[in-house]
Amino acid sequence: MYTGIVEATGTVRETTAVDGGHRLRLGTPFTDIQPGDSVAVHGVCLTAEQVGDGWFEAFCSAETVDRTYLADLPAGSAVNIERPVRADDRLDGHVVKGTVDTVTSVRAVERDGDTVRYRLERPDEPYLVEKGAVALDGASLTVTDVTPREFAVATIPETRERTTLSGKAPGDPVHVEFDVLARYARATRPTAAD
Repeated sequence: MYTGIVEATGTVRETTAVDGGHRLRLGTPFTDIQPGDSVAVHGVCLTAEQVGDGWFEAFCSAETVDRTYLADLPAGSAVNIERPVRADDRLDGHVVKGTVDTVTSVRAVERDGDTVRYRLERPDEPYLVEKGAVALDGASLTVTDVTPREFAVATIPETRERTTLSGKAPGDPVHVEFDVLARYARATRPTAAD
């Protein structure tokens, strides 16, 4: 489990299509990643298979390739990285599973002083609500408004400095993970038949 508080950015060092999926070698500033550890990369929970000095390698299954744009990232691309939250840590952000629901795209980037608002194409899902949580490329953000065609989030300078969101422009892809609490609340809501 993650919190969506991105710890650092890493770099795609190597990207290779392999039978049944894709393999990534990722540069990281963390020295404590061990083989078998989970690491969220742009919001996608991956398992470190091999680890070296300043890097780890992970396999993306066909399902991950289909649901994300990790396999499309060229070598040299920056990625958001977060290690799993420990049971004794504070839970900043919100509960993020590292299971990307869909990919959407940036429609507009609007600057208002130190605030930057990102307007994104709205996926056809009911889990986006104003003032609700959403993870974009692994970063925990608050939805500021929702329309039938788009939703928006606003970022502060700290978020943009810690994540790759600062480099996003209209047309760029973004991983979306809906708030798991919203999913469970909707799934357990009584229906008319109840």
